[in-house]
Amino acid sequence: MSNNSLLNRSLQSVWHPCTQMKLHENLPLVPIKRGEGVWLYDAEDKRYLDVVSSWWVNLFGHNNPRIKEAIKQQLDTLEHVMLAGFTHEPVIALSEKLAKLTGLGHAFYASDGASATEIALKMSFHYWRNASKPQKTKFISLQNSYHGETLGALAVTDVAIFKDTYAPLLMQSAQMPSPDFRLAEAGESAEGYALRCADVLESYVSKHSHEVAAFIIEPLVQCAAGMAMYHPVYLRRAREICTKYQVHLIADEIAVGFGRTGTMFACEQAKVTADFICLSKGITGGYLPLSAVLTTDKIYQVFYHDSAARGFLHSHSYTGNPLACSAALATLAIFESDNIINENRDKSAFIQHSMQVLTDLEISHLRHQGMIFAFDVKTKDLQFVSKCYQLAMLHGLLLRPIGNVVYFMPPYTITEEQIGFMISKTLLILRDIL
Repeated sequence: MSNNSLLNRSLQSVWHPCTQMKLHENLPLVPIKRGEGVWLYDAEDKRYLDVVSSWWVNLFGHNNPRIKEAIKQQLDTLEHVMLAGFTHEPVIALSEKLAKLTGLGHAFYASDGASATEIALKMSFHYWRNASKPQKTKFISLQNSYHGETLGALAVTDVAIFKDTYAPLLMQSAQMPSPDFRLAEAGESAEGYALRCADVLESYVSKHSHEVAAFIIEPLVQCAAGMAMYHPVYLRRAREICTKYQVHLIADEIAVGFGRTGTMFACEQAKVTADFICLSKGITGGYLPLSAVLTTDKIYQVFYHDSAARGFLHSHSYTGNPLACSAALATLAIFESDNIINENRDKSAFIQHSMQVLTDLEISHLRHQGMIFAFDVKTKDLQFVSKCYQLAMLHGLLLRPIGNVVYFMPPYTITEEQIGFMISKTLLILRDIL
């Protein structure tokens, strides 16, 4: 079937996400037929290097044999069963592994990142209600934060294009200064700026702790803010402040977890444990929808009661789906058997070195955190994002800039040769545009 046939059928039947559909009158959709490793192939067999890991979810390449085999084996035994009143081996095994990795206790499952955010916010609110502090109903987050687009998640998100339209529907939250090192004063270190931001956080929390339930934060990298990176000292201070003033700390590791920042979870680099951790995206290697929220045994116990109303009465039809849990277990097994975290350190260093050829361009803040790489392009062209994306596709590269920020977040299976292709094509594209 041709690209045009699939394109026309899609436009007639599918409402695509995060998209002004009218744009596709002039910007054609790209029908994808198959994937293999870091490559996506369209219906006419043209290939594109998946630099963005299909919205940051794919860790070990498309058509990965080990993850695929795990799903096939599970399909032969149990495809799904409701998790209310029932349980099964894959969800138990996954919960045990996640608890060991995070240092937290019970896991509550959903299907996507925004749902995980909703769960964490509701759990925190309900905890304080059960703990006889019902006045603690407010939430705080960072400026330029992104935590999802359902109503609760959107309330703690600070990206205007997503949030402003729905403002009348949202609960109010407060935003703290972002420790993004690009916002530091001239001559101020990333650590110094992070500590200055933490002082503002403490000033606010000290005055409002009686009403604040939780502080939700994307550890080390605010991805949707243009890969805004900051010093881990901010996380350490946030943990100290939240503990001191009895405010929950929610770590939104949806985008940055599972090795993206150079450790299994970003919080490890600050040596802190959050009260809640939200996980999704890479949890299944990009194969099936799944998210999880893990919390402390102390929080879990406050819900443990004879009264049903004190329980966490939240549910999703596909909670803890066995197929998704099996994919997640296979993904974690690859981390263990292939020593991925250490292997990625070498790969990250190679990409950093290779990116130095880009410094001749009009760019700033060339940066990285583990397997996330970014730089800001000095341009006032309002069409930069569209031009960069379209030209990249012509060159076989799937790039999706965030504003003037170009970033790489490739699957961990990318080879040195493919890295060379990614960076040389990016250089060619930007020279053509700038």
